[in-house]
Amino acid sequence: MLRLVLPKGSLERATLDLFEAADLKVSRSSEVDYRASVRDHRISEVRILRPQEIPNYVAEGLFDLGITGRDWVEETGAHVGSLGELAYSKNTDQPIRIVLAVAGSSPWQSVKDLPKGAKISTEYPRLTERYMASHGVEANVVLSYGATEAKVPEIADAVVELTETGRALKAAGLRIIETVLVSFTELVANPEALADPERRKAMDDINTLLQGALEARGRVLVKLNVSASQLDKVISLLPAMRSPTVSELFGGGSYAVETVVPKEAINKLIPELKDAGATDIIELPISKIVP
Repeated sequence: MLRLVLPKGSLERATLDLFEAADLKVSRSSEVDYRASVRDHRISEVRILRPQEIPNYVAEGLFDLGITGRDWVEETGAHVGSLGELAYSKNTDQPIRIVLAVAGSSPWQSVKDLPKGAKISTEYPRLTERYMASHGVEANVVLSYGATEAKVPEIADAVVELTETGRALKAAGLRIIETVLVSFTELVANPEALADPERRKAMDDINTLLQGALEARGRVLVKLNVSASQLDKVISLLPAMRSPTVSELFGGGSYAVETVVPKEAINKLIPELKDAGATDIIELPISKIVP
């Protein structure tokens, strides 16, 4: 039913891991194969292509659904619909930033400080030109084919570059002076496909599975028993997403409690729960959380 295109390159492994966690495992003959499949009746075709190209391919109707960054949607100006952000990137669950950076020794503190005709090297020429124009800066924007941060100051006066942490830019002796765009990975759709009820339902189903897998990341289910006299004390320790589920055990006088908590807190939480009177404490992994 749906023709799906996924990003190749830096986002590739994180995307395939997400689909597997969502029970939509992507299968292909080798790691360099551009064609793939998903054993799900809602997905008829899968391609793995460069994220820079995906917005235009989806807009043109070559694919119904795709995953790419908001940065490439903005750069290409492609007319696509959005089913929402997917909060993951190649290394973290944080968004990436497209930033304007200059030499660490430069006196410039903002985009408005750039002199007329300043040379800016970037892999995002259209996005950069629009940003400069919106601030009334007349700049010479030059397309970069990589190693962009290495071009200041000998080749360019400034760069507009992608960063997750800013460490690579700092290591290259650059200083960030503006954030041009904050970009999450995004699930985008062809507008015509989005308007079709059957295909839209399939897209929403897939989005639910992906978002559920993301929501479950870094969380575990904790189950325990506790006497009635210690219940309030135990409940007060639980950093629940919502109110914990509490059920009275057969025979009365004791309760079963279960809730979802951050995985990072569990090594501290379990001893505290035991000290507060909890027994039969169980920690369970979670595959998906669908609100």
